[in-house]
Amino acid sequence: MALLNQHDANHPDALMRPMQSFSSKARRALWNFAWTVLCRPTPKPLHRWRCAVIRLFGGRIGKNNFIYPSARIWAPWLLETGDVATIASGVYVYNVGGVKIGHHAIISEDAFLCGASHDFNSVDFPLVSKPIEIGPYAWICARAVVLPGVHCGDGAVLGAAAVSSKDLQSWKVHAGNPARILGDRARIDQPPNGQATNPAN
Repeated sequence: MALLNQHDANHPDALMRPMQSFSSKARRALWNFAWTVLCRPTPKPLHRWRCAVIRLFGGRIGKNNFIYPSARIWAPWLLETGDVATIASGVYVYNVGGVKIGHHAIISEDAFLCGASHDFNSVDFPLVSKPIEIGPYAWICARAVVLPGVHCGDGAVLGAAAVSSKDLQSWKVHAGNPARILGDRARIDQPPNGQATNPAN
């Protein structure tokens, strides 16, 4: 009797067939090994080192990013960030369809950027992926979930533990499940010297 169930690409039952190709699984296995060995044990301040490893695996990472050692990135070659972006501790970037994070955007602790789901109306239960885009100065708060295909506008806020299945409006505060608008966020100006200012102050 076999000790392990094996996926079979030719099996008549769709749930017995693999969701990804062998080459895709091998590439991600190599990436997971590299991150586990080279990045997860590193002290938190070594952001430049972790960014360098992500770039080595095809990630398009901006300058001065803050990517923490306990963050998880499904496929670094499908990740693009602007300058001064943050991916905090415990964040899971499940970027099957690609994830783009704008400059000065913050993904807080244990947030989940979920770039794929399944077509539950099909007997084959196929994987369906869509890109996620987080605009500049957006803030995805702790334990919040962003679902496939969502565009978070510039400066948008998604509150703690909120779930967004629809686009988030720029400079608005959203919370709840499903997320809804609670109010406005003051716009942030970006002067030439790179120091953000709040025009309301």
